[in-house]
Amino acid sequence: MADDQTPAPAGPVLELKDVSITFERNKVLDGVSFVVQPGETRVLLGPAGGGKSVLMKLINGLIKPDGGSIKVFGEEITTMSEEQMFQMRRRVGMVFQESALFDSMDVEDNVAYRLNEEGTAPEEAHKRVQEALDFVELGKAITKFPSELSGGMRRRVSIARAIITKPDLILYDSPTGGLDPITSTTIVQLVVKQRDISHTTALMISHRLQDAFVLATHRFDPEKNEMLPIPDNKVDENTKFLILNEGKIIFDGGTLDLTHSDDPWIQSYLS
Repeated sequence: MADDQTPAPAGPVLELKDVSITFERNKVLDGVSFVVQPGETRVLLGPAGGGKSVLMKLINGLIKPDGGSIKVFGEEITTMSEEQMFQMRRRVGMVFQESALFDSMDVEDNVAYRLNEEGTAPEEAHKRVQEALDFVELGKAITKFPSELSGGMRRRVSIARAIITKPDLILYDSPTGGLDPITSTTIVQLVVKQRDISHTTALMISHRLQDAFVLATHRFDPEKNEMLPIPDNKVDENTKFLILNEGKIIFDGGTLDLTHSDDPWIQSYLS
């Protein structure tokens, strides 16, 4: 986190209360409430078209709800001015589903985009870009353009761009969407690596149950530089789940609570 940023409050990093939004008489979110505590990784699951990406846009302040409260770092964002939102977003990293890289910029300028906006000295920006790209194991791609990268590589560049400012919260909008299983596992490993090395609070939308459970049952081993299963069939206690269905949160809890749920809909969804 940059020196000029204020520390995150002791309370929740993210707190939603009774959040609702309607588009053309279609109630997309209906009284959504949940809390994300410091250091937690929350995985948001649910059927396609259930409002997960809309929820992510609300949290990032890109759209405003019809009702309810959204607090990020203890601050109510639904009433913030655009300038206040800009300051808040400096502490949030965003990984978009389609990477959202600038085609006309090379990898270095894409990753350094926010640093350049903030006036970081070129030498310092270059150093931090190299560190971020090395973290996602793309250090040699620094001079390439997005058109020269595979879908998985573009997603890794997007993660490097999200973490370069050392954010207090990372929002992952389906980071494995549209990728093959092997590449998806590579991206999940990077999410686990960021979680276990930097302990950054995160909210991640996932359309793939397998990716979600890999996240919950694995840890990153820095000595071996790889993701490994947690011994004795244990799970990561700071990785928890939310399920959004028909605009409502129908599950909020840990991995074992989810896998042992006796709710018929959840059992069907997981099967």
